[in-house]
Amino acid sequence: MIFFTTLAGAAQGLLLALVGIEFAGVAASQALYIVGTFIVLVLSAIGLACATLHLGHPLRAWRAVAMWRTSWLSREVIVLPVFMFSVALWGFGHWTLAPKPWLGIVASLLAIVLYVCTGMIYGAVKAIREWAHPITPTNYLVLGLASGLVLAAALAAALAPALAGPLAQVALGATLLGAATRGLALRRNLTLAPKTTLQSAIGVRHPRIEQKSQGAMGGSFNTREFFHQRTLSFVRRMRWTAAVLGFVLPVAGLAAGARSPLALLALFLLQYLGLLAERWSFFAEGQHPQNLYYRSIS
Repeated sequence: MIFFTTLAGAAQGLLLALVGIEFAGVAASQALYIVGTFIVLVLSAIGLACATLHLGHPLRAWRAVAMWRTSWLSREVIVLPVFMFSVALWGFGHWTLAPKPWLGIVASLLAIVLYVCTGMIYGAVKAIREWAHPITPTNYLVLGLASGLVLAAALAAALAPALAGPLAQVALGATLLGAATRGLALRRNLTLAPKTTLQSAIGVRHPRIEQKSQGAMGGSFNTREFFHQRTLSFVRRMRWTAAVLGFVLPVAGLAAGARSPLALLALFLLQYLGLLAERWSFFAEGQHPQNLYYRSIS
């Protein structure tokens, strides 16, 4: 899911940037839209493959659409292929020199809906207070947009140099906004007062409880999905990695005037590595109440 959310997020951000260029009325070569469409589809497809392989039974992935009335995951599974199809049609219009801007609007709306669906998969999990907040889908949108804008700037530097500067400036603003929203989320999560104790987790009110073994004879879904299996020092290092690679270095590079294709591509790759660390940290921050019961392993 780490790879899916970051790859698809960058693809959606790139699509929004390309459609924004189209509606701004700025002269740009058709190659920018055609190559951009190809990159959006490739990133989305790789992300979709990663998400499918994450499932316990990938061959049953089609069943995910059945709960669309109540499940954000089902809605995401439905929206993603429709988004990819609309992007393909929009790009095909540019390839045939018969662009259809209304398809760009449809694809952009679907990109935003997809951000919301992906973020709400976790934002709707009330049992994990670190995720259950409107800032979760907000972060998914802002960070994906920032990543996509840096990639759009790199693509423009190669195919439409006049657009590289403006796109880099917008990417700088989006990255700063992403740093702010992620900082707010991290500050909130680190200061949350726990509502669950070891006593409430196991239903024993004795003031002194020492756990000697986990509450299961072996591995289970709980121990696989809700534990990061790393030390607190490792978690802290990942947060710093996310901050430096995801925000500090891209902001410094964009502010310093990086405008060549290679420089902007390097900034995109650095930022992507930082967003991988950020997304890992996001999942590691989720403290499910059942973790208290399964925490100790003798």
